[in-house]
Amino acid sequence: MERCKAVLMNDATVARALKRISHEIVEHNNGAENLCIVGIKRRGVSLAKIIAQNIAQIEGTEVPVGELDITFYRDDLQLTAPNPVVHEGKLPFSIDGRHVVLVDDVLYTGRTASAALDALKDNGRAASVQLAVLVDRGHRELPIRGDYVGKNVPTSRSEFIKVKIPPFEEYTAVELFDLA
Repeated sequence: MERCKAVLMNDATVARALKRISHEIVEHNNGAENLCIVGIKRRGVSLAKIIAQNIAQIEGTEVPVGELDITFYRDDLQLTAPNPVVHEGKLPFSIDGRHVVLVDDVLYTGRTASAALDALKDNGRAASVQLAVLVDRGHRELPIRGDYVGKNVPTSRSEFIKVKIPPFEEYTAVELFDLA
């Protein structure tokens, strides 16, 4: 049974980090024009929606939000499950010529972000792609970095981080666990 080793972020610190990321996105892109937010299934979608709501409050304009399922783009697909479950992705808008902000919960090896870039390319040609993550825990295997990072958390490979957020959990937090 896994036991939480430490609570790295609570509801308030997650909200502050996402608000800061939202401001950084607006500043970097000179506003919200031609911008869209795409969450990587599963928890990245919840975070993307919060970022889009924050940007709407900051800029007074709605930013389109989409969902990306990267299951079949993963380079470890054969290792993860013989019959992977695919969650339907929803990009109800064209990304062609848009500034796309990919959103994920945790940046670790960079393989999820790489798969998301491949999946995104199958949906069009973006003007630019930026990466926003709530937590960067290091240990990169690919040359990928977050453009917007809520918190850098150096971890060992024997630890893992869980982002808890509705609708998947009843509360919002970032927790550290041991692989035991």
